[in-house]
Amino acid sequence: MIKNKKKNESRSGRRRPVVSVALLALGLAFTGGVYAALTASTASAEVDLSSPQVIDQGSKLFAANCATCHGQQAQGTANGPSLIGVGAAAVDFQVGTGRMPMQANSAQAPVKPVQFTDEQVKALAAYVASLAAGPAIPTESQLTDGNVANGGELFRINCAMCHNVAGAGGALTEGKYAPELKNVSAVHIYEAMLTGPQNMPVFNDLNLTPADKKDIIAYLEYNRANPSPGGLELSSLGPVSEGLFIWIIGLGVIVGFTIWITAKSN
Repeated sequence: MIKNKKKNESRSGRRRPVVSVALLALGLAFTGGVYAALTASTASAEVDLSSPQVIDQGSKLFAANCATCHGQQAQGTANGPSLIGVGAAAVDFQVGTGRMPMQANSAQAPVKPVQFTDEQVKALAAYVASLAAGPAIPTESQLTDGNVANGGELFRINCAMCHNVAGAGGALTEGKYAPELKNVSAVHIYEAMLTGPQNMPVFNDLNLTPADKKDIIAYLEYNRANPSPGGLELSSLGPVSEGLFIWIIGLGVIVGFTIWITAKSN
């Protein structure tokens, strides 16, 4: 009777629990993939920074997240500078890299997870840009097809003293630092040169032309795509770290080996 009952259940089309779980997991994976694709396409969509709706959205976001430090009209307060005239590029850099809003007052704003979507970042940039003219967010044509050789020369002359010749970053005074550039997007590198965030000087189009900026980006992207062929590069921090490695590790190994030989012979 029991065997016949099981046969009847299997013939009636009932699924085993394992099959049900597998189908549920497959359905969730498919739904998640479709949602991720739609979200990515929405996030990458172009945002019209001159649109009144976008500017209004940015105004509301600014009032809720930025006005405490920068003032209701972005005029600045004792806790934050004026943003009038900084342009969309400065906002896109600071907010798009997670530096703003700051979690706490410190020597400089560190990179942290971005707190807004790409559309919200662009809306904030649109609102600040509507207050007064300033540097705009660079276009795709300003970021590609640069000259690597010329970019390397320009980088060594203008940037390497702080960021290191390989873009590995370096320490400055009073707890400040020049961040590494290996994982920074091209648009944020261009915006940093254009706006001079924190301790960085402003490289306007009279200091470095748009073509020069494009060449520097090409040099940094070349370094990122072509790591050092000479083996362990010790984060590309230069002769100080390499010399320290030799003195501590290299000589330490030699001294330890000498002690081991002496002890064994005795």
